[in-house]
Amino acid sequence: MNTSLDHLLANQSGTITAIDAGSELTRRMSALGLRLGRRVEVIRIAPWKGPLQIRIGHTELMIRRVDAAKINILLNA
Repeated sequence: MNTSLDHLLANQSGTITAIDAGSELTRRMSALGLRLGRRVEVIRIAPWKGPLQIRIGHTELMIRRVDAAKINILLNA
């Protein structure tokens, strides 16, 4: 099932299938490890529409929900 990263729940994971952002934001995300084909896992979700804590490989980072909404994910079974 395809969805955007901001719709995943804590402990859900998936594979990045597309990033629908401008070139500058896409470059920034790529530098952080957010690239097509990479597996991403949501570790924690901040309350009140706050950021998501995610894991990509061995790296953990925080991402704003508005940016997470631009990352399309294929959910892992």
